[in-house]
Amino acid sequence: MLLTALDAGLSPETLRKIESGRIATPAFPTIAAIADVLGLSLDAVWSEINTSDGGGVGLPRPTRTARERLAS
Repeated sequence: MLLTALDAGLSPETLRKIESGRIATPAFPTIAAIADVLGLSLDAVWSEINTSDGGGVGLPRPTRTARERLAS
């Protein structure tokens, strides 16, 4: 989580608050930065959010880990 937060330009505490729901509506640039770090398209994120049956669409796995991105 630490590397993901730092790669996205966030503090680890902010990312924890988003994950736990303590920040219920993070700003769009924050979501875009997290999605970019995780290798997700905003279309995939939007689709997952709007899935009405709760089953989701199976988001793709990131192409590189945070550690691999940090090393490059």
